[in-house]
Amino acid sequence: MVDRGKISEAVRQIIDAIGEDPQREGLVETPRRIAEMYCELFSGLGSDPVEVLRSGFQEEREDMVVLRDIPFYSLCEHHFLPFYGVAHVGYIPNGRLVGISKIARALDILARRPQVQERLTRQVADSILEALDPDGVGVVLEAEHFCLSMRGARKPGSRVVTSAVRGPFRKGAVGRSELLALVQGK
Repeated sequence: MVDRGKISEAVRQIIDAIGEDPQREGLVETPRRIAEMYCELFSGLGSDPVEVLRSGFQEEREDMVVLRDIPFYSLCEHHFLPFYGVAHVGYIPNGRLVGISKIARALDILARRPQVQERLTRQVADSILEALDPDGVGVVLEAEHFCLSMRGARKPGSRVVTSAVRGPFRKGAVGRSELLALVQGK
């Protein structure tokens, strides 16, 4: 559970540390606003994506299911700056399907934690694998990181692409190439 009081006090100290007046009209409510924002941005810490995905249903189907261009937003654990982009998720059901909104919800749960993109990608794939026991899972995330865009190297528009494959996608070129073609819209 996020401690709003501690966050508010810490933000007041940061405002003071940068040489601003925490009592200035434009800043007086900022500590409370940031505490509320952090409650929202880190709401995934208390939720289990596997539980969301387990609410699937039995269906004899062996064809690949792909959900493309799922927007996500997260905070880099190194700088607490946002990274955001889209996720593409594909899986081959093994007699068990899940509502497509559940995949997006599981992604949100995992993204709403202090994260790195590489781990987020793996966690999405592993959660689907654990919950659905599919014949294969592939996850591709494309994101822009504010820590690269607005500070340090200052390279706005640069995108990081990560992927995680499980099951036949890892072993077979056919499954992987089909997934990548579907993800790219070809």
